Amino acid sequence: MDRPEFYRFHQGDRVLPFAPEEYDARLEGLRASMDTAGVTACVFTSMHNIAYYSGFLYCSFGRPYALVVTETESVTISAGIDAAQPWRRCHGDNITYTDWARNNYWRAIRSVTGEGAAIGFEGDHLTLVQRDLLEDFLKPSVTLDIAPATMRQRMHKSAAEIALIRQGAQVADVGGYAIREAIREGAREVDIAMAGRDAMELEIAKRFPDAEYRDTWVWFQSGINTDGAHNPVTARKLARGDILSLNTFPMISGYYTALERTLFVGEVDDASLKIWEANVAAHEYGMSLLKPGVSCAEVTRAINAFFAERDLLQYRTFGYGHSFGVLSHYYGREAGLELREDIDTVLEPGMVISMEPMLTLPEGTPGAGGYREHDILVITETGNDNITGYPYGPAFNVVG
Repeated sequence: MDRPEFYRFHQGDRVLPFAPEEYDARLEGLRASMDTAGVTACVFTSMHNIAYYSGFLYCSFGRPYALVVTETESVTISAGIDAAQPWRRCHGDNITYTDWARNNYWRAIRSVTGEGAAIGFEGDHLTLVQRDLLEDFLKPSVTLDIAPATMRQRMHKSAAEIALIRQGAQVADVGGYAIREAIREGAREVDIAMAGRDAMELEIAKRFPDAEYRDTWVWFQSGINTDGAHNPVTARKLARGDILSLNTFPMISGYYTALERTLFVGEVDDASLKIWEANVAAHEYGMSLLKPGVSCAEVTRAINAFFAERDLLQYRTFGYGHSFGVLSHYYGREAGLELREDIDTVLEPGMVISMEPMLTLPEGTPGAGGYREHDILVITETGNDNITGYPYGPAFNVVG
């Protein structure tokens, strides 16, 4: 029996999140960065960059995947277990590697790059083991970390990306309303979370009938569980007066959006209301600062001063916002566009960023719990466009 190292298996109709012209434009921008850096071939290994430049979002399950981009070619490298699905879901060519011999993955990559090329790789993703194999199989003349350049490109959204992100924000709102309807004393966090997740998945399927559906999720926290922004769902039952944190995360073709809101069950005590209103005020102030020409660090310092004046800065737990795009809780990050003291990136039209101040007061303190509001804003020529619709604050979010 002939057992090839790799082969092409293409069948079915191609279905992509964006038009071919969108991917051609992204590849053109990438090749400009490659030319500047003196790179002749890029070997991408991360889910976010492979999805960004090809449309294909892989499921690793212990196997490596790649996208190889040269001056003339764009080729995804996928495992045989996936058959033709990667080709149907990618822009450009696709090569399937087999399991018959170890490292056929690198042999497939070499068939595109050749040996002795100037190779761009992702320094924030490629493991040490795979880096050694890259050297062994490709014998590059030089290797250069192309990840920072790709991150800068991803931070600037196209009109098509912004349109998809806008729909994602609307889907997040759908999940938020479903969660609000499910909140009641005695209900479990997990049941309420499922109501929001199911509503979003149904909405995504309605809006994007040709998409693949994966990774949409909800974090719904109550009481002490609100102290961390990323605390998992539990079976804790809601009690009257509990502080709640609603977090809906629809995923559409690898694109992440989010809605996050503070709520209370039935009633809110005076101490909690004071903290909540202060965080809402910081949220509104922060959103007013997001406009072209202002740096992430400047926005951060201004909100820090706002909290410090109210003796609340010590309860801040993380940065005030971040970029959106091809990312999730387990892949992707556009760290150059985060509202933190150490980020000097200047906001520009076409960037998409959240405002999400959070205050966490420890147990035993009046108003204990985690307070967080989160809106998504598109930076425009003159300011910003808030694409989140679900209301924030006490007037709408004391429920159950």
